[in-house]
Parts: sequence; structure tokens; C-alpha cells
Amino acid sequence: MPANIEIKAFVDDLAVVEEKVRAEANEPPEILHQEDVFFSCPVGRLKLRIFESGRGELIWYRRSDEAGPNRSEYTISPTNDPAGLRTTLAHALGETAIVRKSRSVYLIEQTRVHLDQVEGLGTFVELEVVLEEGQSDDDGIRVAEKLMETLGIDRERLVECAYADLLACRTT
Repeated sequence: MPANIEIKAFVDDLAVVEEKVRAEANEPPEILHQEDVFFSCPVGRLKLRIFESGRGELIWYRRSDEAGPNRSEYTISPTNDPAGLRTTLAHALGETAIVRKSRSVYLIEQTRVHLDQVEGLGTFVELEVVLEEGQSDDDGIRVAEKLMETLGIDRERLVECAYADLLACRTT
């Protein structure tokens, strides 16, 4: 099963972080506008990511709700009918949250860097160190921590949970 080492952090000034990311990035960013619809799931999290283009991805993932570099295991299934899949999943499992965001995706070596503007929450940076065959979690954690230092990501700003959880906290 594919796995990443991930961090997510609040960012006060996304432009400052983006300047540092651009200096390290392999290529220009991909700009995405996404709607993530979360569903009830007994193990891990299940979301349907819907893109402006009309395509989507059903994503299941599992990671601990702790701040800091953490392992995330995932599976992704592309779909050309996200609306139909959403209806089916909503009937079967129930929707639990909707997260809308604009995302700039950069690649720095083996790390996907997401600069996110999340509706109702603010701005964030996510690092996803894609673990290569035979690479340990500790190796991925070292990559993440080095990049956090390079980009000036403060450990005090790390987020423990998913955007959906943060939105749920704001409404309760």
C-alpha cells in the first residue's frame, strides 16, 4: 500500500512560504480547485475529491491525529463520475463534511508541497514525502524535518487533524 510521511501547518503569510518553496521546487506549481466530500468510515477516512474539470478521486487514508511528521497509508481510485459516486456513497455511508480549497502543488524532490487556501479555515502548508520502495518511515521523517527547516515551518504551527475535523470544531 502506498505511504507518505506528512505534516500540515497553519501559515500566516502564504506568499512568504511560497517564495521559499519556489526556490526549492523542481518545476512550476499545478493550481487546483478542489471539493473534498468526507463520508462515514469505520477505519481511517474516506473522501471524494472533486476537481473543477469534472473528474474525481475516491481516497481512503489512515494516519494518526498527532502533530508532526506522521505516516499516512492511502489508496486512490479515479472516477469520471464523481457526482454519481457521491450520491451512492452519501446514501450508503452518509456525508460528514465538505472541504473546499484552492491548492498550489509543488514538487521538491520526493515531496509534494501543498499550499492551501481552505474556505472557512485560512492558509496552510502540507508536506507529503512519498516513500520510495525500501525507504523507512525514519528516512521520510528526516526528509520532512529538513524541508520544514528550509521552509521555516514552525513545529508550534503543526496541525494534528484533517481539515474536515478543523471545520467541525468551528461549527460546534
